[in-house]
Amino acid sequence: MSYAANVGTRLTLDLWHPNCWAIGATEQTDGGVLAHAIYNSPSAERPESVNGLFTAFGDTETEVEDLLDTIQASPHAGDIHELQQRFGRARDAPGNVVREFFLEYDPNDMVCPTLLEHGFVHSAPVRIEDGREEWQVVFAGDRSEIEPALDGVREDAGAEVEIAAITTGDTSRPEREQRLDSLTPKQRETFEAARDAGYYEWPRETTTRDLADEFDVSKTTLLEHLRKAEAKLLDP
Repeated sequence: MSYAANVGTRLTLDLWHPNCWAIGATEQTDGGVLAHAIYNSPSAERPESVNGLFTAFGDTETEVEDLLDTIQASPHAGDIHELQQRFGRARDAPGNVVREFFLEYDPNDMVCPTLLEHGFVHSAPVRIEDGREEWQVVFAGDRSEIEPALDGVREDAGAEVEIAAITTGDTSRPEREQRLDSLTPKQRETFEAARDAGYYEWPRETTTRDLADEFDVSKTTLLEHLRKAEAKLLDP
């Protein structure tokens, strides 16, 4: 893989992968989990394991208790060891109630090594809610290599991965290009096709139905891509 000097692409990934206790638990209950760090510290009871530091968060004590109980019941999770000492506001987790804990689990259930293998470097705590993970990552390769690399993650980890946001870190480029870089590949493709077809001319030279037919999607999906693109491009 070739790397551009001093240029990285920051991405927010919406991700699901199998055998994840946090995904399973947040799918069944309210509240969420922040994943902070993983340590190679297997115990005698679980020699093939890693130890992670996490924060459970929610709107109420009952919500967080239900979440922790569901995590503990997962076949993919070891014992929960709660921290008695709080660090700041439990590492600035969202929610009215936050509880930090350590948890041992099988490293084979982790998706982080697969992301790293394909060039995606973890850059912030992972947020898990509603059965999905939100990853903030940096990709140092060419932008054109992102989708093939994501295909590799999907295949190797059995994962579902979508780009929620993307930003190229080259501040020397014109602001217009940087704003275009904030679009996901599908949003940019749809927006540029609509622009080229005269959708933004007056009077319009094409319709949303024609554009939807071109991309073989519903009119609702086409409009969703355009509106999200327009929001990012027009945001001051």
